[in-house]
Amino acid sequence: MPRSYPPEFRRKVLDLVASGRKVAEVARLLGISDQTIYLWRRQHLIDTGQLPGTTSSDQSELAAARKRIAELEAELAIHRRAAELLGEVTPPKGGSKPSA
Repeated sequence: MPRSYPPEFRRKVLDLVASGRKVAEVARLLGISDQTIYLWRRQHLIDTGQLPGTTSSDQSELAAARKRIAELEAELAIHRRAAELLGEVTPPKGGSKPSA
């Protein structure tokens, strides 16, 4: 699982790069990879509308929707299996008598 950094840390890293420091220098100084900084910078450009792509807020909404869909599909599978099992139950001999 990728390591997660707080948003404040990401913001400070991007500020350092924006101030003119080289990505490799900032990465080495803070012990993170160059690629991580490039990804953060690209996502920042997308979030601010400077590049096309899926914004961070849209990504989090999509992740929540996918999670909810998975939960609903699991629930539906349980209901379908229960319906199958209940459908296989045979009624008692003679059936039930109607009540008067």
